[in-house]
This record gives sequence, structure tokens and C-alpha cells, in this order.
Amino acid sequence: MTPQQITLVQTSFADVKPIASTAAELFYNKLFALDPSLRPLFKGEMAKQGQMLMGMIGAAVGGLRNLETLAPVVRQLGARHVAYGVRTEHYATVGTALLWTLEQGLGHRFTPEVREAWSEAYGLLSEVMQLGALEEAAAA
Repeated sequence: MTPQQITLVQTSFADVKPIASTAAELFYNKLFALDPSLRPLFKGEMAKQGQMLMGMIGAAVGGLRNLETLAPVVRQLGARHVAYGVRTEHYATVGTALLWTLEQGLGHRFTPEVREAWSEAYGLLSEVMQLGALEEAAAA
């Protein structure tokens, strides 16, 4: 990711923060519409799940300028998701739901440049998560 892309992701996420609970609800509704088989993976209360999601995204977005520190945390997150039943193919569905949610939440501010920056960020983070998942699966 370029420094400009990191700035775009961070500033656009700051615009999402005030509507975090709505964004989380939009995200999960879209995710389950795209792949209803994912719904059973979420056992807890969805409002709390949404808070955790937005907190995790916020932490990841905040750490984009320090990947050396962020990467091990994201790898561990990916490893934990193995136990939840997350599979490799789910990452693409999550990415689609995330970009759609950002488009809904940001409206006209979700420019092609912002979309590309988020695509790069999600691609990077999901790749690191999947590495953690592979390591977890290999160790099991």
C-alpha cells in the first residue's frame, strides 16, 4: 500500500466511525445475503459482534503505517478464526460485503481511489490472516 492509500483508508474510516453500529448491521446483513451459510458461524449477539468488528477494523486501519507490529496480531486473528469455522473462500465474501458497506456508509465520498485503497488494505490484511489460518491448520 502506498502512503496515500493508507491516508485514504484512515480518513474514510474516521467518517464511518460515527455510524459504526449502522455500518456493522449493514455489513452483516450483506454478508448473510451473499452467503447464508455463514450465519451459523456467529453464535453471539450481533450488536456485540458488530462492536467487535468495528473495533478490529479500527485497530487494523490505525496500524497500517506500522505493519511490523500489526502483522503478528492479524496473523493471530486469522489463526483464531479457524476455530470459528472460517474457510479461505469466506475471505472474498467478507471483502465484498466490506466494500459494499463502505460504499453505503460513505456515499459520494467512496470515490474510485478510496475503493482501491480499501481493496488494497483488505487484500493485505486478509492475506496475513489466511497465513495465520494456514499455520494454525498445519499445527493442528
